[in-house]
Amino acid sequence: MSRMLLVATKNKKKLREIREILKGLKLRIRSLSDYPNAPRIIENGKTFKANAAKKALTIARFTGEFTLGEDSGLCVYALGGKPGVYSSRFAGKGKSDKKNNEKLLRLLENTPSKKRKAYYACAVALANGDGLIKIVEGRCFGAIAYEPKGSFGFGYDPVFIPPKFKKTFAQLAPSIKHSMSHRFRALSKAKKVIQKYIERKRVS
Repeated sequence: MSRMLLVATKNKKKLREIREILKGLKLRIRSLSDYPNAPRIIENGKTFKANAAKKALTIARFTGEFTLGEDSGLCVYALGGKPGVYSSRFAGKGKSDKKNNEKLLRLLENTPSKKRKAYYACAVALANGDGLIKIVEGRCFGAIAYEPKGSFGFGYDPVFIPPKFKKTFAQLAPSIKHSMSHRFRALSKAKKVIQKYIERKRVS
């Protein structure tokens, strides 16, 4: 019998990635789209870990279900770590992936390639009705391109060039991205925690 994991997101693209990376676990993965009355979560944490934990705990307490909360973003050294936890709303009112990328490239307009280093960060928190179980993190280091390229992925994928590639995440097949991304690295750690949780529930 498969167990249920509730992912505290309404982002369909993010959910698709999480499902793909967690493939192999005996899990029915659902999202907040299945819980229209779930409380709205204000992402006001100062770190990715804080936001991920808030999502997981809030939704686990509301539903009583085993819940995964995830927060991720891009950190650019030349911008002092920005956009960071503000990655999804970097462009302000009327934000969109396109506008966020445009603002980022505008701020880096006169920045030479050797100073365009950045990393994607991801925090994954797991919780149930009793509280927080574990928080794990993953990072993927790379650089920022001079212009957006590619149609895969979402967020800053069109401008993020991972190591050993001369292409952006958005130009690489999803299977390649999923083998090295920040989300893959965090979820690979989370996978072990989820497996132990499932096994413990099976015998209890």
